[in-house]
Amino acid sequence: MVLKGCDASVLISSKAGSKEFAEKDAEDNKELAVEAFDTVNKAKAVVESKCPGVVSCADILALAARDFVHLAGGPYYQVKKGRWDGKLSMASRVPSNLPRANATVDELLRLFQSKGLTLEDLVILSGAHTIGFAHCRHFVSRLYDYKGTRQPDPSIDPRLLKALKMSCPHYGGNTDIVAPFDVTTPFSFDNAYYGNLEAKMGLLASDQALFLDPRTRPLVQALAKDKQKFLQAFAAAMDKMGSIGVKRGRRHGEKRKYCSIHMG
Repeated sequence: MVLKGCDASVLISSKAGSKEFAEKDAEDNKELAVEAFDTVNKAKAVVESKCPGVVSCADILALAARDFVHLAGGPYYQVKKGRWDGKLSMASRVPSNLPRANATVDELLRLFQSKGLTLEDLVILSGAHTIGFAHCRHFVSRLYDYKGTRQPDPSIDPRLLKALKMSCPHYGGNTDIVAPFDVTTPFSFDNAYYGNLEAKMGLLASDQALFLDPRTRPLVQALAKDKQKFLQAFAAAMDKMGSIGVKRGRRHGEKRKYCSIHMG
């Protein structure tokens, strides 16, 4: 989810001795893969060697996201270019701008609407969970003590519940263990995520909530039925999200030579 738009602020490293950590070092971002940052930095180095000072880290990040989606079997879509890199990267701004793993649909809608995104965008962009993994801490409360009941979340399929309990004990488990968001086709960018929600096999409470809520359920059902519809809608929603809060010009942005280091 974008904080102040697609401006590569997440790539900036914290400054030694600074009181405020950068966005990348926020608690919620600690699990972002180091390899992902390395990939962007390598791409930036190649681009800089060919045409220095022209292409922003923000554009490279948007293109890398598109290429990753496409290589995993998702749509290939045109990415608008011309962004500048944001100058602000603060860990303290992360919690209020990221969707929570146990968020309600109302909370998710408020967050998405604050960025100019709709209920449809929420459901479509959540489909990115057709790939990727989450650590146990994001869903362990669903397995043992749902909303303080000391019982599992009744909206989890019993077979999935059993499998997840084997990986994630209530207390003292291995903090490195992860489970796939999409338990049926975890490495393919497809619409199986939505079918999983229909079958009570969403990993996070915030995923499963999209099927349980009458406002979002019809769209979940429509996308579960039609893979092409999902892929087209996802491409359009990514274009929309990539256009939030675009920085242009020196007053608002910079074009960093090294994505992890401020120019100023």
